[in-house]
Amino acid sequence: MGAASDPPLPSSPARSSPLDLNLVRTFLAVYRSGSFTAAGQLLGISQPTVTTQVRTLERQAGRELFARLPRGVAPTEYAHDLAARVMDPLDALMAATGHGPATEGAAAPVHLAGPAELLCTRVLPALAPLVADGVQLRVATGLTEPLLDELRAGRHDLAIATSRPRGRTLTAVPLLDEEFVLVAAPAWAERLDGRVTTEGPGVLHTIPLVTYAEDLPIARRYWRHVFDRRLTRRASVTVPDLRGVLSAVTAGAGFTVLPRYLCQAELASGALVALHETDDPPINTAYLVQRPGLPDNPHTTRVRDHLLRLGPTW
Repeated sequence: MGAASDPPLPSSPARSSPLDLNLVRTFLAVYRSGSFTAAGQLLGISQPTVTTQVRTLERQAGRELFARLPRGVAPTEYAHDLAARVMDPLDALMAATGHGPATEGAAAPVHLAGPAELLCTRVLPALAPLVADGVQLRVATGLTEPLLDELRAGRHDLAIATSRPRGRTLTAVPLLDEEFVLVAAPAWAERLDGRVTTEGPGVLHTIPLVTYAEDLPIARRYWRHVFDRRLTRRASVTVPDLRGVLSAVTAGAGFTVLPRYLCQAELASGALVALHETDDPPINTAYLVQRPGLPDNPHTTRVRDHLLRLGPTW
C-alpha cells in the first residue's frame, strides 16, 4: 500500500482467519471514494481506523489493495477484482439488514463521471438545485471506455457515455443528442464568404484546423457524413479539451467542428459563425449509464431522474 514502514504482506492468504464483513465494507468505502479520509467520513470512523482495517484485510488476502498517491489512493488490479465480486452481495446484505446507505442518515455522495466538457457546461449547472437541497456529488472526468470499466467495477454510480455500452451488464438510457457544427470566428467566415457551401470543403485547406486529438475524430466524422469524403490534413492546434478548442477558435486561431451545445452561446452572440449549414448534421447520442445492482442511494435516483428530464433540452 506504499509506506516503507508498513509490515510486509504475506505471500499467501491467511485462510485460517474468518472473513470480517466490516473489513470488506471499509474496503468498498475506500474503493468507491478513492481516499482513506473520505471513506472514514462516509463510515463515521477515523482515518487511522480505516487504514488499520484495510491493512488487516490485505494481510488476510495476502494481496495489496491500494497504492498510495499524492492525493488519495488507487486500487490495484486485485482490488478491482475483489470489488467486482463482493460489491453487489454486500450492498444487498447491508440494505436487507437496515445498514445500507439509504438507512444510515445522510445519503452517501453520488459518484458521477463523464466527458469534462459536458459535465462542466451542462450537467453540473443542471444539478446545482439538487446540491443546494443536500445532494453530494463526486465528479470524475475521462474517456468513455475507461469510465465504463470503472463503472462496472463500482467506482462510479452513474456515467455519461458518448457511445452505447457493449454487453448487457450496464443499463444505458439515451440522455441527449449532440449535433455537430462547423465553426470559425467572424473574420474567417467573412474571408470565406460562403464558399464552403458553394465550392466544398477544399477551401478550408488554407485555414488552420483546431481539434482535440491528432486523429481528428469529430472533424473526420463531419467530413464523411456531410461532405462524403475523407479529411486528409493535420491539425494546426490540438488541445485535449473541447473548451480549449472553443476558446482558441473563438479567438481566431482557425476553424473546428464542435457540439452545438458547447458553442451555442458563441453562435448566438456572433462570436462564432457556422461555416456550413446542413439539414442532416452529424448526430451523436450520449447515454446515461448506471452501475450494476440496485440503486441503494436515493440521491443516485434523484440525480439520474433529474438528468434524464433535462438532457433532451440541451
